[in-house]
Amino acid sequence: MAKQNAYTIIYEDNHLLIVNKEAGVLVQGDKTGDKPLVDLCKTYVKEKYNKPGAVFMGVVHRIDRPVSGAVVLARTSKALERMNKLFKDRKVKKTYWAIVKKKPKVKEAKLTHWLKKDTSKNVTTAFDHDVEGALKAELSYRVVGNLNDHWLLEVNPITGRPHQIRVQLAAMGSPIRGDVKYGFAKPNPEGNINLHAKQLEFMHPVKKEPVVIQAGLPVNQFWEQFLTLEKVKVKDKKINYLH
Repeated sequence: MAKQNAYTIIYEDNHLLIVNKEAGVLVQGDKTGDKPLVDLCKTYVKEKYNKPGAVFMGVVHRIDRPVSGAVVLARTSKALERMNKLFKDRKVKKTYWAIVKKKPKVKEAKLTHWLKKDTSKNVTTAFDHDVEGALKAELSYRVVGNLNDHWLLEVNPITGRPHQIRVQLAAMGSPIRGDVKYGFAKPNPEGNINLHAKQLEFMHPVKKEPVVIQAGLPVNQFWEQFLTLEKVKVKDKKINYLH
């Protein structure tokens, strides 16, 4: 079943379609049979441009179902191939916001782990040393501020591993709010987690122009109260949040 208001379009041209995905929406189909974001976007393009036949829509990267934020889709095979290479070559700067309850011991740091995924359980385990079958994962984070007993982190993943931010923050003792899979005490009422893919920066694969994408925070009282933090307001005062 398709979720209402599943996404908002942030950027669109002949090559790319970039959307702000709502938490709870699949990027690609799975065994649940729920209609994924890629199919919803195919329908959008087909109807908007009155396209006959099948519509091409390539998934450049994915964010987890309970995560909200920016997702890049490719409207042509050339754009898909080139965007895939940009991600592979780590030429896309990704910025996430995460809310945690346990304050990190260090305000700003780089985390390095080796991650091993159990595909049967869809769970990733973090190790502090190399183990057989594991992939090296790196990210940097900084504490932006706090509100009551929760802390807002800005996270920049360097690699792109399954569940990377979720498992690495949990491994340092700060699981993301609502993420019971990785150690948070209780789920969020909406079933989401407080992790948001907030910004992407890259060189357009065809136009060769710099692109900076900013995805507004979910319309959610808990998220929005963090915008009252003075540091956040100063940092983002020029951002036009799209809901």
